[in-house]
Amino acid sequence: MFFKKYNVLIFKDREPGFKNLRLRGWLGLVFFLILLILLAGNIWLWTYFNKSRQLEYELAEHQKIVHDQNSQLLSLTTKVERLEDNLIRVQQFDAKLRVLMNLDAESAEVESEGQAQTDSAVGSFLGNPALLERHRDLFARRLHSLTNELSNQVSMEEIDQQTLLHVLLENKDALLATPSIWPVRGYLSSGFGSRRNPFTGQLSSHNGLDIATKTGTPIQAPARGNVIFSDRDGAYGLCIIIDHGSGITTRYAHLNTITVEVGQSVQRGDIIGSVGSTGRSTGPHLHYEVRLNGAYVDPMRYILD
Repeated sequence: MFFKKYNVLIFKDREPGFKNLRLRGWLGLVFFLILLILLAGNIWLWTYFNKSRQLEYELAEHQKIVHDQNSQLLSLTTKVERLEDNLIRVQQFDAKLRVLMNLDAESAEVESEGQAQTDSAVGSFLGNPALLERHRDLFARRLHSLTNELSNQVSMEEIDQQTLLHVLLENKDALLATPSIWPVRGYLSSGFGSRRNPFTGQLSSHNGLDIATKTGTPIQAPARGNVIFSDRDGAYGLCIIIDHGSGITTRYAHLNTITVEVGQSVQRGDIIGSVGSTGRSTGPHLHYEVRLNGAYVDPMRYILD
């Protein structure tokens, strides 16, 4: 059948005669197989096209989910960092209040367990994008948990702070006599503790704060007290010492002018002199010291603002 010869007669409308085509049977079979292959190919391509569209749709949905998750994680990370900053601020202020009231400040200065866990978790995930991609949901739950923990810690710290403030209000006299504000605003050129001496180049102990600012800047008393020294004092140059009671005294050195006298009472905020560079000084600045029962202490322990 497939190998026989066939004659195909083709007639045209309105034209005489006809055309005779001679075909072998196997050519028809080939033509049929080609049509079958084309039909099958079209069906496969249509199926593949539909699957591709479905996959593209699913990919777009997953990308949207991942984008939303990334936005949520970024928001949570920002919230955690903000809570950490608030917690540190509250703890530092709490520590200063405890110092003012001669209470144990150790608990306020130690980093909280929740904050340490937050730093560890955030650092481990954000430092490893592949790990974050595999454990995105776990990281999100972890951040939610740590956020709640930090919020609770901040609330507890604020409650403790309110308690301390209540104690302070009941002891107004002690608060008014505590040097809790900056005597002058400027650049802190040298802090309390060891430093390299600007004259000898050797390491030495620095017993106060050096606050650099322009000559003539007014100096204000950081607390209520009585002036017990107001004169030139060797390397300190023009110098003022105020006794605030409870064993606390403050010294102000290298002044340009002095506007108070020995025996005079001052209140917090009163102008006592101006910044200069008298005595052993490398430039205009205020050397500010705080002593407690004769021992030097870091003035930053008392400064609240």
